[in-house]
Amino acid sequence: MNERRLEIRRKTFLRGRILFNSGRAAVDCLIRDISPVGARLIFSDAVSVPDVVELYIPQKEQTLEARVEWRHGDEVGIAFANASQLPEAGGALAERVERLEAEVAALKKMLKRLKSDLSGNDEAA
Repeated sequence: MNERRLEIRRKTFLRGRILFNSGRAAVDCLIRDISPVGARLIFSDAVSVPDVVELYIPQKEQTLEARVEWRHGDEVGIAFANASQLPEAGGALAERVERLEAEVAALKKMLKRLKSDLSGNDEAA
């Protein structure tokens, strides 16, 4: 089978919820992979969802507009209406990694200082 995706999808195990009928109807799903332009969703049963939906991702507190590209049994492939909606589409992921690396460096420095203080207390006793 030829790969037609424009972007590589990352494997995920995120909870999601498909919203439709102006938010009056919702179906829970599992987001199995995602990219800045689309996602593959798995439902507990074969479901019937309209062609245009919103994907709510509780963990990210984010709602993305999407259209259904394909359906197969309990799986649905969606394409995001605006690819820039996904935070990882821009530099947000790089910024987050940079902040986390700085936090790790600060924690290592603090741990080193605490070990030094602790060994100083041992010598005084």
